[in-house]
Amino acid sequence: MRSDNETYVVGFTLLGLFPGTRHISLLICIILLVYIVAVTGNTGLVLLLLLDSHLHSPMYFLLSQLSLMDISLISTTVPKMLTNFFSGTSDISYIACGIQIYFHSALGGSECILLTLMSYDRYVAICNPLRYVTIMNSEVCLQMAIVSWAGGAFNALVQTTYTMHFPRCGSREVHHFFCELQAVLKLSCEDTSIYEKVVFIIGIVFLLTPFGLILASYIFIFLSVLHLNSTKARNKALATCSSHMMVVFLYFGPTMFIYMIPSALHTSEQDESLSIFYTILTPMLNPLIYSLRNKEVGEALRKVLGKS
Repeated sequence: MRSDNETYVVGFTLLGLFPGTRHISLLICIILLVYIVAVTGNTGLVLLLLLDSHLHSPMYFLLSQLSLMDISLISTTVPKMLTNFFSGTSDISYIACGIQIYFHSALGGSECILLTLMSYDRYVAICNPLRYVTIMNSEVCLQMAIVSWAGGAFNALVQTTYTMHFPRCGSREVHHFFCELQAVLKLSCEDTSIYEKVVFIIGIVFLLTPFGLILASYIFIFLSVLHLNSTKARNKALATCSSHMMVVFLYFGPTMFIYMIPSALHTSEQDESLSIFYTILTPMLNPLIYSLRNKEVGEALRKVLGKS
């Protein structure tokens, strides 16, 4: 009990990115650059979608929500990591650690839900175009956004509360660059095997099931596209879907490896590397993918740059 109280007062020590790496300063500078590009790119995309009336459609409304989630997700981990590095410290308080776990879990769950709903939007647009405006009206889009944010928030509340209630004894060192749920669980002096099974079940609900629904949506989409007579219409349909598919695989691939495969089968270093990919690199790549591969977004961007 004394050790747990001590942890509550003192907090934890984040070991940071790949402890012992020789060129950590270069890596930190790269991550700082990535963070600036990610925040700037996603903020610019949100403003572009807001200001251009041609982009006021359900697909782009959902895309703006994805950009807001990406800004929030990368800001949950990177600022604290940079602050610790440049200040020469590695500590994080108990409360700050819990907050970091909460927002990381909430935003991760919200993105899974939102990416699934975005695939449904593409399914309706391509497979049932005559009813698209009726089905995907503004009220439905708002409900989708609320469900995405609220679903992730509720899941995170349950997971964070349960994770942080475990007593800690001995080491306070978190083998990660942020307070990641499984890394913090490893510090518990109680048996957490049952809860790890719960985390696996939650992974099925928030990762495997959404990924399966997304794949099912795209199977129906591709079958519909094959029956289109116009090559131009077929290419346009595939172009709008390809951007979303790239984002799905970039996000779901690493997260499914971390949370769906038993922890005994992968190392902390592997988890850290994959966490960098989906919490830092993916938020930077998403606006680039949608800007470069989406003709309408590209045209709107060129219009704005042309006026400037």
